[in-house]
Amino acid sequence: MLDGKVIVVTGGAGVIGRAFCRALASAGAKVIIAERDLEAAEALAATLNAEFAGKAVAYFSDITNKASITALIGAAEADHGRINGLVNNAYPRNTRYGRGLEDVTYDDFVENTGMHLGGYFLSMQQFAIYFKNQGGGSIVNMSSIYGVMAPRFDVYAGTLMTMPVEYAAIKAGILHLTSYFAQTYKKAGLRVNALSPGGIADAQPASFLAAYNAYCGQKGMLDASDLTGTLIYLLSDQSLYVTGQNIIVDDGFSL
Repeated sequence: MLDGKVIVVTGGAGVIGRAFCRALASAGAKVIIAERDLEAAEALAATLNAEFAGKAVAYFSDITNKASITALIGAAEADHGRINGLVNNAYPRNTRYGRGLEDVTYDDFVENTGMHLGGYFLSMQQFAIYFKNQGGGSIVNMSSIYGVMAPRFDVYAGTLMTMPVEYAAIKAGILHLTSYFAQTYKKAGLRVNALSPGGIADAQPASFLAAYNAYCGQKGMLDASDLTGTLIYLLSDQSLYVTGQNIIVDDGFSL
């Protein structure tokens, strides 16, 4: 479905990013693994190229830095002739991210929302300019079910985990930015959509998994690979007239 397309995945060497990059390469795309951790990106590119020859390449990128984003766009276009899509998947945060609500300081809240939501804005802005000048493209933003619903704090009972207040503000903001950019650029051939997953399995405590899964349908906590079909659809010509939308993939958790 993606033969000949060049797709940039920010945060491409992370838990979700790795699944995305593999799926995109399998679908025929040239995958640009954009990462601050260039060593991890290069290792993933080598692994993917052993399976999908010539389908993956690693680039350094920091979504909180405009010069880094524009350098990525310039290098990718120079090397591959064009860029067809961006998957906004990076997850920048400081070391104090994720504290309980009453322990979050103003400075940390502002820094984390600035890095994550601000970074998504900056990536969208610079890629939108590129896609407008190119005559089209697709952006897929990674949001979350917690961008559209209140936290279910009961699933965290008995654990040290919580649903960070910064995360809620960031993911809700990403959804509105998605609509804003889609409206702004819909006449320019640029499609902007969001993918909102439920929880992704990553060695969470058994008590949390049991409580979480009780709200779900058939599977419960998802694997990152469960998101890839929706991602490919949003980047492909099968969704040519889909823009400004948010697709939730959560096995019914948010119902």
